[in-house]
Amino acid sequence: MVRSKAAVLHEMGMPRPYGTTKPLHIEEVEIDDPGFEEVLVKIKAAGLCHSDLSVINGNRPRPLPMVLGHEAAGEVVKLGAGVDRLEVGDHVVFAFLPSCGHCSYCKVGKAALCEPGAVANTKGVLLSGHRRIRKQDRYYNHHMGVSVFSDYSVASIHSLVKIDTSIPFDIAALFGCAVMTGVGAAVNTAQVRLGDSVLVVGLGGVGLSAILGARAAGARKVIGADINQKKREMALQIGADSVIDSSSPGAMAELKESTNGGVDVSLEFAGVIPALEFAFRATKRGGTTVTAALPHPDARLHLSPVELVGQEKNIKGSYLGSCVPDRDIPHYLELFKAGRLPVEQLISHKISLEEVNKGFERLANGKAVRQIILFD
Repeated sequence: MVRSKAAVLHEMGMPRPYGTTKPLHIEEVEIDDPGFEEVLVKIKAAGLCHSDLSVINGNRPRPLPMVLGHEAAGEVVKLGAGVDRLEVGDHVVFAFLPSCGHCSYCKVGKAALCEPGAVANTKGVLLSGHRRIRKQDRYYNHHMGVSVFSDYSVASIHSLVKIDTSIPFDIAALFGCAVMTGVGAAVNTAQVRLGDSVLVVGLGGVGLSAILGARAAGARKVIGADINQKKREMALQIGADSVIDSSSPGAMAELKESTNGGVDVSLEFAGVIPALEFAFRATKRGGTTVTAALPHPDARLHLSPVELVGQEKNIKGSYLGSCVPDRDIPHYLELFKAGRLPVEQLISHKISLEEVNKGFERLANGKAVRQIILFD
């Protein structure tokens, strides 16, 4: 058992500003020793993501109390029984869905659809079904099997990917969600091909990663869309050919004129229905729309079957970037090392764990791309 400082959510839907109401409580908790096929990791860097914010504001209900955080990198410090592919001292990136390797989906390479992993994440437990975080005799729930807003985390080996120790932890953390989801949605789910035109709607950390992924895949034209001017400017800086304010009355007409009727691939990451509808309408005949966003569970999309059928459009969901983490994260890291995925540009702020509530207010205001918590 080790003692750990952690950010704990006890109540969803608290009013903003979060810097004042402080929905995340910084508490000292106890982390139990790792069990079978589990390891204890010293967290070195963790990113603030909209998926965490969606739990805080109640859009993604989760069992409480819960230690939040799902995007991180760290160093293995203790092994549980049955661990044979990791050693103390290894550097790892967390994947926010454990891949059991045995279910029908994992066996055919669809790790993002792992059934035992999805069940465990919904319940707030590790893949083993256990909880390892407690305060005195009360156990806290795990967020996405990792709970990385903490000095230490116990995680299943199926939630971890060993990485090259030369990669800085603050960079490596991005590959656990922003890069895996954004790049994966472009290259795995949408299968962007050489010469495709691509629209990315929603230019947070994941959307900007998708721009980088589309560029790496050989897209001839990449357009970024967001209602936030600063995010549009950021998209241009990292490689978008042009940007558009998707809330502007003439935005759709402008886009279709500049793309000769629409784009080959639209990728949506904003998490609101108008953004997904914009992405679908912007997709040309025979094109593909992919969404990796998670709006409120009650949200519903209204589509015209005539447009879907008559224009042979495709619409797909993408979770975990349709990735197999053990396969894809090392590949994406090699692209980073080669200069083809300059993800360091995504980091807008570096903060401490004590600043996490201010960080989420900044994220909710659209004033940050990726904020990284640095741990001692």
